[in-house]
Amino acid sequence: MKRLSILGSTGSIGRATLEVVAQFPERVRVVALAAGRNVALLRQQIAAFQPHLVAVAEEAAARQLAAEFPHLEVLAGEAGRIAVATHPDATTVVGAFVGALGLVPTLEAIELGREILLANKETLVAAGELVMATAERTGAPVLPVDSEHNALHQALRVGPVGTVRRLILTASGGPFRTTPLAALAKVTVEQALAHPTWRMGAKITVDSATMMNKGLEVIEAHHLFNLPEERIEVLVHPESRVHSLVEYLDGTLIAQLSVNDMRFPILYALAYPERWPSPFGTLDLAALGSLHFEKLDEERFPSVGLARAALRAGGTVPAALSAANEVAVEAFLAGVIGFTAIPAVVEAVSEREAARPHPLTTLGDVLEADRRAREEARRLLEKYRLSGEALS
Repeated sequence: MKRLSILGSTGSIGRATLEVVAQFPERVRVVALAAGRNVALLRQQIAAFQPHLVAVAEEAAARQLAAEFPHLEVLAGEAGRIAVATHPDATTVVGAFVGALGLVPTLEAIELGREILLANKETLVAAGELVMATAERTGAPVLPVDSEHNALHQALRVGPVGTVRRLILTASGGPFRTTPLAALAKVTVEQALAHPTWRMGAKITVDSATMMNKGLEVIEAHHLFNLPEERIEVLVHPESRVHSLVEYLDGTLIAQLSVNDMRFPILYALAYPERWPSPFGTLDLAALGSLHFEKLDEERFPSVGLARAALRAGGTVPAALSAANEVAVEAFLAGVIGFTAIPAVVEAVSEREAARPHPLTTLGDVLEADRRAREEARRLLEKYRLSGEALS
């Protein structure tokens, strides 16, 4: 039986994970949950899954939960998140926090050799070299839960990595795939959050609209599958049914298709290396009718190129890119900047980080680059208005 700790249990991935767990009580048990500030939902999860330990963002909420559940261990802050990730009963840790929040606890779990089901993009983007080197040293399996990397993981089981020509990440194109370029500066938060095929949290939905999510996924794929950036491509696929493809040296393309529902990649990762029967339906190809593919419009979606440049620069530049993007997306969601200002802020911060010495040898290097990039991004945001005026 797998025993789970979930980092980010009240987010979209955490909730989907628990839906899958509920279908397989004889195979999976929850031992620890870490959430943010959604105490009401966490309370329901405690009642339903009876974990031994929970962690929340704030001390006041931790005290409240401890009073309500006297037999439950309740912690707060980063110490709580680390305790969830390293719980002695856990065999598997689901990394579902959004942003840099999950980096330290995930690394702590990897140090212990725990199986990692990774949905947090920023962990590999900011510290992929450290994460994968640590996993190799400790023997910790790292299984991707992102639908695209999960699809690649499945397709790569067909043949050895040495026979792979390229990896192809598919992208829906988000809500602005056909929007006139001149109109992008004026799009609203509501429009950016109206994703055509997926229902996700606000940050990742905006990343999908800017296509930064696909840029981050290129960096992730490089670390997960040890292929150079130039052999990792992005292809727009509006239907979001082909989740990614692997092309082998003999010209064979292996694609993974399923319903666009995050419970499918979560089920795959939980069951791996087995296959458990899905209670979540199947993809009706006849009803779907047709599939469409388009080249990526790099002018419309400059974020992919920014991520590729950060990966080529290496060191702490990807960490700076990821941190600056988090700050810029928060500012957009708060109505502080316009949509097209997001990649502008990311580009400026990334270029500044690339211009300085940027070795990445320790976790401290990553955390310092993250801090530095956030500070620089916030300084730049002071120069912005909703009009999206250029940086001076």
